[in-house]
This record gives sequence, C-alpha cells and structure tokens, in this order.
Amino acid sequence: MHVEPGTALRLWSDDAFGGVLRSVDDLSSAKVDLRFVNPQTGPFCVEGAEPGDTLVLHLVALEPARDWGASAAIPFFGGMTSTDRVVTLQDPLPDTTWIYELDRDHGTVTFAARHSEHRIELPVEPMLGTVGVAPAGGEVRSSLVPDRFGGNMDTPQMRAGSTVYLGVNVEGAMFSVGDGHYRQGEGEACGTAVEGAMTTTLIVDLVKGGAPGWPRIEDDGHWMTVGSSRPMEDSWRIANGELVHWVAQLYDLHVMDAYQLCSQVAQVPVANVVDANYSVVTKVAKAVLPPATAVNGMHADLRARARSLGPL
Repeated sequence: MHVEPGTALRLWSDDAFGGVLRSVDDLSSAKVDLRFVNPQTGPFCVEGAEPGDTLVLHLVALEPARDWGASAAIPFFGGMTSTDRVVTLQDPLPDTTWIYELDRDHGTVTFAARHSEHRIELPVEPMLGTVGVAPAGGEVRSSLVPDRFGGNMDTPQMRAGSTVYLGVNVEGAMFSVGDGHYRQGEGEACGTAVEGAMTTTLIVDLVKGGAPGWPRIEDDGHWMTVGSSRPMEDSWRIANGELVHWVAQLYDLHVMDAYQLCSQVAQVPVANVVDANYSVVTKVAKAVLPPATAVNGMHADLRARARSLGPL
C-alpha cells in the first residue's frame, strides 16, 4: 500500500505463530513452520521517502484482536536451552504450549500452569515485537532478525504512546509491523511472549534527512536507542553509543561530556536474548535532564494528532 506522510492507519496483524497454536495440545513441532513465523503487515511505501530520510511511526493504540494469546517452549529455541549457536549434549527442553485467556473487562491475561493448578492474572501490556523498514543494499532478511533497520527487536518499549525513528534505506522506506505481544518480560527469555493477533493504530510521518544509524524511540518520559547484535555486549555498545550521540545533539554537549552524563543516568533494559541478534535498549529519563525536543518536537506533535483522532 502507498501512504502519504501524515496518514493514520488502523492495521491488523496475526500472531507470531500464524494463529495455529490455539490449545495446549497444539505443539510447535507439529504446527509451526519456523520459516514463516512472525508474519508482518506491510510493506507500506511512504511517498517521498528516500535513503537518508527519517521514517517516523507513532503508535497510537495497540488492541488485542483475539480473546487468547499463546506462548511456547520451542525445541532448541530460547534463552535457556541449547541452540544451533550454543551447542551442548543436553536434550531439547520439552515442546510445551501455554494458552493465555484474555479478560477484556479486567485488562488481564491468565497464566495457567501446565504442571499444577496454579493460575495467575497478569496485566495486559500490549506491544509490537517487530517494527522495521527494508534493509539497505537490497538485502532480504528474515522477520526474526533485528538490526539497523529495526525488525524483531522485541522490546516492551514499543507500545502505545511511543514514537519510533528509523533510518530510510530504500525509496518508499517499505515499513512493516507485526509480532503483537499481549505482554512480555524484558528479555523474552523462553523465546516467545504472550503472542497474539493485534489491531494497531499508528501515524506515519517523514523527516527529510537526519536518518539515525540505529532505531530511536521517544515517549513522554524517555529518550531511547536500540542496538542489536551478538554478543550482547556489542548490542549494549551500539545502543549506548547511539544514546551518547543523541544526548550530545539534544543538549549541545561534547561527546565526552555526554558519555559521562549517560554513564550516571542511563538505564539498560534487555529487549531479547533469543533472536538471531540480541537487542538491548539504552534509555534516559527526561525528568533527570533539562527540557529538550528532538526532531523539531515531532513526538509532542504526533501525540496531539493522536488525540485528535478521537475514540478508536
């Protein structure tokens, strides 16, 4: 679909499993084709977007589109099992599926233990695991991969009220979104969140030039940068370096002063430890720094535009 900057879109995306895990008896080894996980909605061609520009996506609302979500322990996938990159002689963890029933009235999903009668109500905290543009150099990348172009970053910071800044690599930007999570802990340790179909309302905008080297996120309370690589310390270095340069730009500081400042105020939530690259977020609270605006106040402007949309 071709869209003009300033367009508001209301989109549907399927869950990471393509909707095939619907009961605890549905196992990933039998139902899930790992070549086709994380189906995306898109790509969207943004009129006027050229390499070097900044694509801006403001997430207005994320709404669970089904009354259940699914999570799974997939053999040889996840942070606490052998993988094709970390090889041991242990057997794979047992192929197991959990179904989380959604209670819309109470805004919760129910964790139901598989090996006991325990049930725990957890708050719904919708997020998108995957937000990205087309990679540079004509590359085709799996939707499991996070990198400079965004992609499968799996950060809970990708939620309603957040504005995402992505560097454009190809004409039209060709962005896509998907991999809705009804909630997820930092790290996505077992490899899957509470995966669910999602209805996403977002506003698309474009800034000519100024492309960030790596994804940046702004919300009402934080400046954030995302790095994705392996090993994880390289993910942190990327995200930290991006934040240092952003803070230097925002406050007209020397890079060394920004480095010192960020060393005292930054927080580092781990986004995922399971994807093809690991993703780390480095963020600083706006409240501890003097007032500043990025991208000519784009986030505040988009927040106002989002309110003007009225009830969704």
